[in-house]
Amino acid sequence: MSSATQTETAATQATSPSVFVLNVTDRAVDKVKDFAAKMPDAAGKALRVFIQGGGCSGFQYGFTFDEKRPTDHVLAVREIEVIVDPQSALKLHGATVDFIEDMRGAGFSVENPNATGGSCGCGKSFS
Repeated sequence: MSSATQTETAATQATSPSVFVLNVTDRAVDKVKDFAAKMPDAAGKALRVFIQGGGCSGFQYGFTFDEKRPTDHVLAVREIEVIVDPQSALKLHGATVDFIEDMRGAGFSVENPNATGGSCGCGKSFS
């Protein structure tokens, strides 16, 4: 992935001196804007990127429009906000969120340098 299609963002959590970094591609930002314009439930909300148990490899990525919480990392990316809870941030630091459209379908995917073991071909789960 070339750096021309990627926007790097960083936010500092008020309760911690560490900086959380999450990369979001231009394609992902454009798709979030598109979804926000078409979905009334998304009005005024940020895109939440999170990790939960499940998937074919142990953990899976999730994406939803949500309200910000006081402990969230808040990332400003080209006119959108991306929020990540502290637990998910531990596993997502330095990851890249993209939006992929190919013969298998369309959806957000995460390239995560913190994923150990393996990940599956869907781009939505890892171990």
